Amino acid sequence: MLPEAFLTRMEHQLGEEFPAYLASLQRPRAVALRLNPLKTENFPELPFMEQPVPWADYGYYYTPDARPGLHVWHEAGLYYLQEASAMAPVQLLDPQPGELICDLCAAPGGKTTQIAGKMQGKGLLVCNEINPKRSRILSRNMERMAVANALVLNHHPADLERHFSGAFDKVLVDAPCSGEGMFRKEEAAISDWSPETVAMCANRQQEILSTAAKLLRPGGRLVYSTCTFAPEEDEGAISAFLRSHPDFSIEEVSAPALSPGRPDLISDPVAGLDHTFRLWPHHQHGEGHYAAVLRKDGDEESTLIPCKAESLPKEFLDFAKQMEISLPAGKPVVFGTSLYWVPTSAPQLKGLKVLRPGLELGECRKGRFEPAHALALWLKTCKTTQDYAPDAPEIAEYLHGNVIPSDKKGWCLVCAGGLSIGWGKGDGRILKNHYPKGLRR
Repeated sequence: MLPEAFLTRMEHQLGEEFPAYLASLQRPRAVALRLNPLKTENFPELPFMEQPVPWADYGYYYTPDARPGLHVWHEAGLYYLQEASAMAPVQLLDPQPGELICDLCAAPGGKTTQIAGKMQGKGLLVCNEINPKRSRILSRNMERMAVANALVLNHHPADLERHFSGAFDKVLVDAPCSGEGMFRKEEAAISDWSPETVAMCANRQQEILSTAAKLLRPGGRLVYSTCTFAPEEDEGAISAFLRSHPDFSIEEVSAPALSPGRPDLISDPVAGLDHTFRLWPHHQHGEGHYAAVLRKDGDEESTLIPCKAESLPKEFLDFAKQMEISLPAGKPVVFGTSLYWVPTSAPQLKGLKVLRPGLELGECRKGRFEPAHALALWLKTCKTTQDYAPDAPEIAEYLHGNVIPSDKKGWCLVCAGGLSIGWGKGDGRILKNHYPKGLRR
């Protein structure tokens, strides 16, 4: 049962469209996934995939009764299960290879991994999550989706100002909100809703937007998004932000598949709100969302100072030569007991709560190198691989953590239908399983 106060407000917002909105909530919700261009340039055929999401590159609806999360290619990072409307903000952000980009409220990682796919492994992506548990989920998703150029942080957004002031070409604020657009998807969103929650979220959104403004370089782009219909958190939030930040303005971006913003829903709108965007479940094939594209005045370079590179240890160099592994542009950093490969523009890590500083390569152990699962997922190929069909019994055994038959010796990249899923170590008869215990089925 939807809250009465919510229904009353929505009837006022939508007028004669209100019955169509209510009817849309009774239909089965659309389910979608987004293919990962970091994993392959030649996507295999997915039997459960249907028509494209019209506002998102690589986005596709899938058969409602399918369970793509159980397929081995999900474990391989071939795709991310993501609500279709949630794909729109990153499309509006328009990330480009080589840019410095921040996703300020990043968990669980749908929009972050979408940004990473568009960056093509070039540049620096800083993704932050305030909640420690959710930040760990974010880190795991960055690993699964083969993202090498990302710094995963666990901070209050305001903590980042002293480290990244004026650093970013683009910032995404997918703001914590009252979640009205997810009522059909998440029952908890209904029970947690109240007018007081809307007001609380609107205040918090202004704090986060103010931080985002400081992180963005002059001339940079800021995209703000929510999954709510509440005007206070949408057009009202943008109006309040622009009044307190006159160096920002609404940028006109073409997105014909989306509905325009509604300046008529608030009492004192700023100019240009009709160039922001709404996604309605009775207009678009997805849940409720709002997004606005903002531009900061000026044109200045990033102020970010990169950290110094360390040296790659002999153990890794020997392993990489033996396996014929080539790394992208970047530099090595030892973080804890692990060796990471970080983007060339990665900053000094001191003072930051870092979960993942880049691509984890592995650990040096008593004169030998133990490769990381992240490296396996990032690799498309190497000298020694063992490829099985996705539905082969060996793949099921591997995901269970069991040994599998193989004539390979030494470290071996295990693949399913040509897509890497992890490491094994062979003795000429079997591969000892190195699939992480926490991921085993």
